[in-house]
Amino acid sequence: MEKIITALQERKISPTRLTRNSKLFKVIIKAILDKKGEGVVSLDLKKIDEAVADYFVLCEAQSNIQMKAIADNIIEEVQKECGERPYHKEYGDSWTLVDYVNVVVHIFQHEQRLFYNLESLWEDAPRVEHS
Repeated sequence: MEKIITALQERKISPTRLTRNSKLFKVIIKAILDKKGEGVVSLDLKKIDEAVADYFVLCEAQSNIQMKAIADNIIEEVQKECGERPYHKEYGDSWTLVDYVNVVVHIFQHEQRLFYNLESLWEDAPRVEHS
């Protein structure tokens, strides 16, 4: 967790602001859903001064193998469709992060998602569920 926080704090938000209609955002959501990610939620952080990105995208996986498959699919599809590589990626046993600067994807196993409860930490952010 500490490594993830440090990595997020050390980078700068790109001056180009994204929307949920941006190609990068849409490709990320599709890549998650293609690998059966569950509980897919996006939080719009643009109006929150302390935010480290325009969006957080959160989802759940049933296993470490599925978490890695989701992250790898995001990386592959974004590279193919948008020509972008992640700024940072962090594979963990129960939480994986893929960081595209303006969009940070958090892939959790269920227990870790409940424990860290990022949705409540950023409860001022408009939230959209994706299915």
